[in-house]
Amino acid sequence: MPNPHVPGTLLTRHGEALDLFGARVHAVRPDQWDAPTPCTEWSVRDLVNHLTAEQLWVGPLVRERRTVAQVGDAFDGDVLGDDPAAVWDRAAADAREAFLEKGALDRTVHLSSGPTQATAYCSQMIADLVIHAWDLSRAIGADERLPQDLVEFAVQEVSPYADDLAGSGLFATRLKPPPGADEQTKLLAMVGRGA
Repeated sequence: MPNPHVPGTLLTRHGEALDLFGARVHAVRPDQWDAPTPCTEWSVRDLVNHLTAEQLWVGPLVRERRTVAQVGDAFDGDVLGDDPAAVWDRAAADAREAFLEKGALDRTVHLSSGPTQATAYCSQMIADLVIHAWDLSRAIGADERLPQDLVEFAVQEVSPYADDLAGSGLFATRLKPPPGADEQTKLLAMVGRGA
């Protein structure tokens, strides 16, 4: 497998992950926005809102080189309004453009956890999109199979810190995958999801 942190590969995976999650957003039926998801206490709308807000952060952090403190609470609360899919599309397109800008991946971004290489930030965003695409798929009854390249990327990204994820409050406790589990099942187990 090519090095996932090489800029060309990283940007390819980023575009694929945005497309994957976006396809699931567009598959949400009007009667499904309040449906539960595998993310404890999050409805479909809450989940999509979380991922949309994450994309809205990319422009200020990467393009504008602002800090979390400078952005403040601009993306707190509901960002989806009356047309969640359209808001997602705009946020995803802006995040994509920010990471594609010349030199963007060479920058340091200032996250709540401290200064971080833009490549690491992009990698985290990709893994989050992939994992939550599965959550959204399960919640709305869509195809739960994830693209192999994205699964392999997410496994490589999440493995070093998988044991710490439950402490963030955003993921359940890591599970032990069954013997002979495929890569997707291993990824889901790492983030506390049973296939």
